[in-house]
Amino acid sequence: MNVRTAALILSVLHAVCGQSPVVSIRPRTAAVKLGETVSFHCHMTSGSQPVQLEWKRINNQPLGDNIKLGPDGAVLTIANVRLNNQGGYRCIVTNAQGKSTITATLSIRQPPKVRVTPSGPLTVRAGESVTLECSVSGKPRPSVSWFKQQGGSETVLVSMITDTTASLQVKVMAAEDAGIFVCRAQSREGLAEGRVELELEGGASGPQASVTDTDLTAVEGQSVTMHCYATGSPTPVISWSKLRAPLPWQHKVSGGSLTLSNVGRQDSGQYICNATNSAGFSEAYVQLEVDSPPYATILMDETVVRPGDALRLQCLAHGTHPIRFRWMRVGGASMSPGAESTKDGLLKIARLKASDSGTYKCVATNHVGSSEALTKVTVRGV
Repeated sequence: MNVRTAALILSVLHAVCGQSPVVSIRPRTAAVKLGETVSFHCHMTSGSQPVQLEWKRINNQPLGDNIKLGPDGAVLTIANVRLNNQGGYRCIVTNAQGKSTITATLSIRQPPKVRVTPSGPLTVRAGESVTLECSVSGKPRPSVSWFKQQGGSETVLVSMITDTTASLQVKVMAAEDAGIFVCRAQSREGLAEGRVELELEGGASGPQASVTDTDLTAVEGQSVTMHCYATGSPTPVISWSKLRAPLPWQHKVSGGSLTLSNVGRQDSGQYICNATNSAGFSEAYVQLEVDSPPYATILMDETVVRPGDALRLQCLAHGTHPIRFRWMRVGGASMSPGAESTKDGLLKIARLKASDSGTYKCVATNHVGSSEALTKVTVRGV
């Protein structure tokens, strides 16, 4: 073997046996909410052993007491994520031939927050202008708009918008220029709003009541809150009532909001926000629908019939419609080939056999939940 060939072989062996590490990390970026848990996995795709693996913050700050490493150091887990966990994390892999570094980035998703200044209610003179500032934060950056609420409706207003603020200038010439002004910020992480009331100085103005939601749907057992606001001078007094019925006994009124606890179907109906001052009164309405899961029953607990007889089993269900019915046999036995069920819960078998004896189950289902009822069928000869 000549010197040139030997040098080539040594070069190849060094390339195979002495390779610097090549690493990957997944995920490269992660966006989570506060309080969630996230893990980054660092993996050497090629390179010579042994290796040393370590994690560092890109700002060289300590990792933090809520950050743990896996047994081999390859997995970095951040539990109960906090704001100061945001940033970059470097995985550094070193062997005798060199070092490789790769970075993962963690960002914190935050629901929108809104702060309106000045806070209200504000009393202004006729002809006076007021600038309302809405400061907004959140990740991703929320969209922001100003609205005026009046008489149960909203009007979008033109405002000056920057990255973090929306400024609205209001000139009050008459009572109708005053009212409730709402700054609303929205992103895929949620919605937030702040509001301020402007009142015209001097003289009384009739109240204008408005509600946040005119239609609400709840499930039995939940709590529901209805929000009512009113403009007028002097400041109106807000009260709540229910159309053609007293308010549920489990209710609470606070600051214009009505909260119903542990609602039932009997709490469905129209709720009325009443705003009153010395200049008059105004009403706004909320329609509440309370949905309930089905409650299934079968008319007969047990049926005894003879072979060749016809069978009719009726399943009934109370609850929010539409309700779907499904029949089956308990224990895994198959239904008779001649069995037929209708959409209103009736099971029919034209000619019974002894093998049709057993326990039958009706399952009633709606969009809230499901319920089942059992009945026993005995096919017995004379």
